[in-house]
Amino acid sequence: MWGLQSPYNIRQVHFGNHLYYSPSRHCYSSPPVCFISLSTKTTESSKNNNQLIQSLCKQGSLKQALQVLLKEPNPSQQTYEVLIYSCAHKNSLSDGLYVHRHLIDSGFDQDPFLATKLINMYAELGSIDHARWVFDKTRERTIYVWNALIHALAMVGHGEEVLHWYSQMNWSGISSDRYTYTYVLKACVNSESAIFPLQKGKEIHAQILRHGHEARVHVMTTLLDMYARFGCVSNASSVFDAMPVKNSVSWSAMIACYAKNDMPMKALELFQQMIREEHDSVPNSVTMVSVLQSCAALAALELGKLIHGYILRRGLDSILPVLNALITMYGRCGKLELGQHLFDQMRKRDVVSWNSLISNYGMHGFGRRAIRIFEKMTNQGISPSPISFISILGACSHASLVEEGKILFESMVSKYGIHPSMEHYACMVDLLGRANRLDEAIRIIEDLRIEPGPKVWGSLLGSCRIHCNVKYAERASKALFELEPWNAGNYVLLADIYAEAKMWTEVKRVKKLLEARGLQKIPGCSWIEVKRTIYSFVSLDGSNPQNEQLHAFLQKLSKEMKEQGYVPQTKVVLYDLDEEEKEKIILGHSEKLAVAFGLINTAKGETIRITKNLRLCEDCHSVTKFVSKFANREILVRDVNRFHHFKDGVCSCGDYW
Repeated sequence: MWGLQSPYNIRQVHFGNHLYYSPSRHCYSSPPVCFISLSTKTTESSKNNNQLIQSLCKQGSLKQALQVLLKEPNPSQQTYEVLIYSCAHKNSLSDGLYVHRHLIDSGFDQDPFLATKLINMYAELGSIDHARWVFDKTRERTIYVWNALIHALAMVGHGEEVLHWYSQMNWSGISSDRYTYTYVLKACVNSESAIFPLQKGKEIHAQILRHGHEARVHVMTTLLDMYARFGCVSNASSVFDAMPVKNSVSWSAMIACYAKNDMPMKALELFQQMIREEHDSVPNSVTMVSVLQSCAALAALELGKLIHGYILRRGLDSILPVLNALITMYGRCGKLELGQHLFDQMRKRDVVSWNSLISNYGMHGFGRRAIRIFEKMTNQGISPSPISFISILGACSHASLVEEGKILFESMVSKYGIHPSMEHYACMVDLLGRANRLDEAIRIIEDLRIEPGPKVWGSLLGSCRIHCNVKYAERASKALFELEPWNAGNYVLLADIYAEAKMWTEVKRVKKLLEARGLQKIPGCSWIEVKRTIYSFVSLDGSNPQNEQLHAFLQKLSKEMKEQGYVPQTKVVLYDLDEEEKEKIILGHSEKLAVAFGLINTAKGETIRITKNLRLCEDCHSVTKFVSKFANREILVRDVNRFHHFKDGVCSCGDYW
């Protein structure tokens, strides 16, 4: 079926009631094969040999076991099972091939149990062709043999082939079990070549329900995870809610689904529900990593500290991924010193630990410190990963360290042998674009040997927004409208650039294009944590907490700031309105509402920490500088790009973001 020849090249010779197998010498260099009498019965000596082979394998002495096997004409099924496992454990394909040939010599080639073990062994040893060959030659295919092949193919990402054999299995009348469904669902997610994997996953979901497997926790958790990886949060949530029994893995999978799909509030709410409702489902290290990621996304420092305490009580503070997530959480909550302290106390660090620290300093604008940490990492013999370079190039970009960034980019290939990905090129375009070196950024794009992806063009468009470069913005947006026509943010950025250039006809054209494609601008949303409770604010939303009080406070604040020299930057408004109407719109921006809420509801002198889902607009940046001096407050705002530390009327970004 697969166009493969036997990987064994065996010829058969019959002598009376003896059967002799002679492997080709150019295929194997192994002990000669002995004659086997098909009528021989197991003797006491044979029994002892079988026990000795099994004992040697369990002791790790595979070579000695194979020497005994050479002398034994009647190995048992259990002996072959132990030998097969030992070959996989020793990662020895040559020994595995020899044992397989000996197994055929002994007449066990049609044993479905051993066929399953052989397929598993070849899968672990990375020889999928041999696994397929065993399956093809096995005439009696129980569900275990099918599962073994499907699992082997799923492990190496052959999604289309997994789905093919799954269909063949159904056609042959073999009923899927929980293992089949688990392997096939994972294949839908992990395959890069499978056609319409989500659609196939939904079909498998229907089959699971038809065959009554909805009560199996493991199957339903895998189904939930499949939907989560495709970003189908509502489907994943429906599966989770319908599960009659949930365990720690299913709770963790749903929490991770929310955390990875930009729903940190939902992730934290579900975590609280998990602790409250499921006494048998104890959060594990995987759960805690997702919870910490959610705290980081919301800059929920106080809640993050509580979670840290929970981790300490549960003894999870020695697990490396948890510690790495803690470092990131403290950095993203504006507490660099706590993240640094954790890093310094770690007995063991991996490249992720270093990347977390580099990223923290980079987001806060401390580019030179990030470079020193990167150099310290490499000096200690830790090889940087591709993510290391994304972190350090981002740090250079936020600190306007253009030349340093260019040197680091060149070192990726010349010094570390890492071929730049599209993300790395996007970082370089961002680095040059922010520094208003747009011509150089364009040259990088033009010199690419492959078609630039949306991240590269998106970086250019973002830089054009900063410097109001209409020419390059139009070029970038044209490419983006083709690559990702569903992304409303690209249309909004282009409209912003046109608006700043007073090109109102073009603004209207882009807005009409946005509406014609049924797209909506992502509303600005900001979060603030007050007394361990997280509050969210949406621009121009009347349902915001203390809405009337906040607007009255902001109007009063705006009047007082104007007396101190504040001039509203109404250019950020995309509509051709009079100045008074524009001022009302920018006064309702979510970050201003969050700042006002923080001033009203926190103690005097307390630091205010805010997170925003979009780039901080110029007017909100200006207002927050005024407020930090006017109210004598330190205000930390993390937008989609970086951290802004406002204190005494100055921002740490130096108005460069």
